[in-house]
Amino acid sequence: MSELAFKARELDAGDALAGVRARFVLDEAVYLDGNSLGALPAAVPGRVEDVVRRQWGELRIRSWEESGWWTAPERIGDRIAPLIGAAAGQIVVGDSTSVNVFKALVGAVRLARLADGDARDEILVDATTFPTDGYIAGSAARMTGCALRPVTPAEVPGALGDRTAAVLLNHVDYRTGRLHDLPALTAAVHAAGAIAVWDLCHSAGALPVGLDEHGVDLAVGCTYKYLNGGPGSPAYLYVRGELQDRFDSPLPGWNSHADPFGMRADYTPATGAPRGRVGTPDILSMLALEAALEVWDGVSIESVRTKSLALTDFFLECVAEYVPAGSVESLTPVPHGERGSQVALRCADAGQVMERLIEQGVVGDFRHPDVLRFGFTPLYVGFADVERAAGVLAGTLRGGGGG
Repeated sequence: MSELAFKARELDAGDALAGVRARFVLDEAVYLDGNSLGALPAAVPGRVEDVVRRQWGELRIRSWEESGWWTAPERIGDRIAPLIGAAAGQIVVGDSTSVNVFKALVGAVRLARLADGDARDEILVDATTFPTDGYIAGSAARMTGCALRPVTPAEVPGALGDRTAAVLLNHVDYRTGRLHDLPALTAAVHAAGAIAVWDLCHSAGALPVGLDEHGVDLAVGCTYKYLNGGPGSPAYLYVRGELQDRFDSPLPGWNSHADPFGMRADYTPATGAPRGRVGTPDILSMLALEAALEVWDGVSIESVRTKSLALTDFFLECVAEYVPAGSVESLTPVPHGERGSQVALRCADAGQVMERLIEQGVVGDFRHPDVLRFGFTPLYVGFADVERAAGVLAGTLRGGGGG
């Protein structure tokens, strides 16, 4: 047994979260792609069967009340809230991340203009963002008559001005795993009189976010990555409590009406988090998500963050020891305060390398043109997994099998 394999065994023996792994359906593969799609929580299949066979099949329309379907968007939002540092009553679950980015960004411009009118005519967007955020930001800018200005997160403080209405940023860069300074950037946005909108897709469920503590205005995120909600599971929208009565959604649907069953021609928005709803909730996937969130029972996000940093530290140590010198370059920052829960390695022929890794039971993913991404979900990834993954990577880069 190698020195690092022995170290992995010791780290696993002292892992306070090791038992949580049993709450998931896993096989022998090392699954390091939870930053794209989380593993299946064991409670989900039975819950979905109950929803389909009993709640839909037997109770049918009665389930809107008797099974709690109608209140699910806010109830599940309150379940997510502690994981991103929010008090209850500020999150609604539903729609996709893209739809929620649109709602949040247009709503942010409208909030900014309540104070300063049309003088706020510029949107700043993270130039390194996941593409859909940029597409949506462009549409929001056209809809609101704003200029769109892409800047890197580091450039935001210097780019802010009295024309800035809203700023859309990613908490963690999806390609490199870089963690951006949410507290400092939010404070800078507020100092300029603008509204801060954060995309939490790659941080929620992986590290503390502190939405309430840091005064974030609006935030969105998906639930199929570190929250393990399943493919296409609904996203969520956070609107800070003190802004809710002024939040003007660009998608006022019947589900966000103050009297949704009044069927009135005129629109009166609901109070609180339901103001972020639009249409009929996607019940099957939403209740699968609710079951998936049970894996968090008794688990603190702080303990997850501690293990996440230990896993990524150990992976980088193993890569440095095992992988041939010069064959990969880490794009992920070394300082803990700048690192999310993934490691991105630049590598020649990265697409083919990842295919070979997957064939050998190490599942990560590839991002064009040359990035290998490895996501570390502390709820089910162990240190022996990490050591094995680095060994297989080393063997693959040498032209053979595992390390």
